[in-house]
Formats: sequence, C-alpha cells, structure tokens
Amino acid sequence: MQDQIRSLLKKRRGILLAHNYQPREIQDVADVCGDSLELSIQAAKTDAEVIVFCGVHFMAETASILSPDKTVLLPRTDAGCPMADMVTPEALSKRKAELPSVPVVTYVNSTAEVKALSTICCTSANALEVVESLEDEEVLMVPDRNLALNTAARSSKKVHTWEGHCPFHNLLTVGEVESAKNRYPEAVFMAHPECPPEVVALADVAVSTSGMIRYARQSEAQAFIVGTEVGMRYPLEKACPGKTFHMVSPRMLCEDMKKITLADIVNCLETLDGEVKVPEAVRKPALKAVERMIALAL
Repeated sequence: MQDQIRSLLKKRRGILLAHNYQPREIQDVADVCGDSLELSIQAAKTDAEVIVFCGVHFMAETASILSPDKTVLLPRTDAGCPMADMVTPEALSKRKAELPSVPVVTYVNSTAEVKALSTICCTSANALEVVESLEDEEVLMVPDRNLALNTAARSSKKVHTWEGHCPFHNLLTVGEVESAKNRYPEAVFMAHPECPPEVVALADVAVSTSGMIRYARQSEAQAFIVGTEVGMRYPLEKACPGKTFHMVSPRMLCEDMKKITLADIVNCLETLDGEVKVPEAVRKPALKAVERMIALAL
C-alpha cells in the first residue's frame, strides 16, 4: 500500500504530510514529518495540487487556511482534537469582551473559527517567542492552560489562561516522572510544554516533538525519558540510532492520532473524499493570525 500511495500521490500531484505522532508506517511513506509549526510552513510552501494531511482536523484546516487553491484531504475526518473542542468562538468572543485590547494568542490546536478571532497563533515550539513579539504587557492564551502557564513562567508579561488542556499530556504526574527518573537515573527527561507546570519543572528540557528530535540528536546523552505521546518513540529512534528512549507513561496515547491507516490514505487519494475547506469569511481573518506566526519563523 505504501507503493500504491506514492503512485497515487504522483498521479494527483500531491504531497503527504504526517505529524510525529502518526503510526510508523504512515511516517515512513510521508513526504514530510514534523510538528505543527513545521507542517504549517510546509503546507504554505508546497506547490502540490493536493495536500494529504495525516494528523487531526485542525491541522488540515490550517493547511486549507494557507493554501485555499489546493485540495486538502484528511483521510479520516473524524480524527479530531479534544483540546481544540475546549474553546468555541462564542466563548472566546465573550472572554475578549471581558479583556478589551488584550491580544489573543491562540495555540494552533484550535478550530479555524477560533483562529479567526485571534491576534496571532502559536505552537508549542514558539509560544514564548510569539508572546514576546507582542508589544502588549498582557496576553490571553487559548486553549491550553498548561502551555500558557509554562510560557508565563518564562515571560515577564501577564498571561491570562483558558481552562483547556490536552487530555493525555495533562495526565502525566510528578509521581510518574520521579518513578521513571529512579528507574533510569542516567536518562535525560524531555517534556512537552503541554504537560502540567509541576511536571515541566522536573524536565531537563521542555520542547515540541520536533524539538525533542533535535535535542536528542545533539545531546551527548545516550538515554532519554520522553514525556509526550507514546508514538513519539518511533521518530526519535529513527533519528537517533543507538540511543535509548523510555516513554514515561503508557497512558499518554492519543487515539485520534492513530485513526488514519494506509488504506484510508489510498481511499482518499483515489476518491478525493475527506476534503477540508475553510470558508473565505473564516479563512481570511484566520490567515492573518497564522501568517503572523509563520513570519516569526522565517
């Protein structure tokens, strides 16, 4: 099926993007693997006519926002993000009215409608950079409370938080981390910024998924404790042969990131089913927020 996918991509003039949490067989057939920021930038730069996004719904929406002239396909349209569902445009509009003139920094793990109400977007990789790029002394960060708190800990600005979270990152406890550190005392602990602040405080480094790959590559350490979704072990081992990666908790499993199969990709390329298209009235204001973020990385 991987050969079939490559053939269909050539036929459709398509590109296959895969998030680092995707199953290994999907990562192996993808043109580009990465975190949300890398994939957003790639979606903006590609000259492909069809973008197949192996991730979750908000990621395909971001590609549609950036590439309205392209066909964006999500092989499983029911692959969603519980965190993205924790903020609605109605609730955000109400909060904005309570905080007039305070810019809204919205995590890319959000719907297009929420992005459209935002000043600028951010990812876990660039949240601090985004907050610091604003002249305002106060910001509202949505929807991830943990990312907001972890950003606030490194910024002098006042950060208003939202009561959203990633269900599997939020599960990680200090006890689980300390237990892993006791089992693997020589290992470096890498945490994702979506983890609770008390967990991040124990980390040797808190970075995005692709940040973990770069850090592990460059580090002299040979063993790592990894505080993120369990699927991250594969890209880490692939990028760092000979090094050992201990996933801190088997509970950190995102079922939505595991929904897409090779058969789903074949089907969407054959039929062009699963198209994600953001309406222009939403896309244009959302584009401003996404482009403002991407400009910081270029």
